[in-house]
Amino acid sequence: MTDLTAAVAAIKEGQLVGVPTDTVYGIAADPFRPDALERLYELKGRGDTKPIAILVTTVDQGAELAAFNDLAQDLAAKHWPGGLTLVLSKLDTTPDWMGDPAAKTVGLRCPDHEVTQALLGLTGPLAATSANMAGQSAAVTAEEARDVFGDAVAVYLEGEGAGGMPSTVIDLTRPGPHVLRSGPVEA
Repeated sequence: MTDLTAAVAAIKEGQLVGVPTDTVYGIAADPFRPDALERLYELKGRGDTKPIAILVTTVDQGAELAAFNDLAQDLAAKHWPGGLTLVLSKLDTTPDWMGDPAAKTVGLRCPDHEVTQALLGLTGPLAATSANMAGQSAAVTAEEARDVFGDAVAVYLEGEGAGGMPSTVIDLTRPGPHVLRSGPVEA
């Protein structure tokens, strides 16, 4: 069984998978399974009030979860795939537990990494966060993530976070774009 096949099987079982991205190394879970998301929050030691971004392969896939206005379409066309997370209004069909339930928003990102793109092509959207304990520096490689989380993550896909810094996060649900986190994309 290849690592990618093992990763798909783990995701379908609600387990956690380590994924390389174009920014930092991440830990991913099935966002449509509340138990998998809970496992991800517990792993990081992170309160469940801080939403976890959803990785997608295309704007079309993201548009199944959130409303893309003209600015969101323009930013995605310019920076996806890449290190930009867009916080958008959730669609009514998007599960309540995904994103920020109170604000009814979800952060979406399309990573520019062939391994993670291949995984997303097989699994669909994935909830993903940097591979680190809350408040610590993010892992850049599978080895660094393995050192932090060990067997709590079912499969670690080999590779590294090429950029070494988390994505830029822009909230497009407020009047005018609002940068929530600076990162590799200047917007």
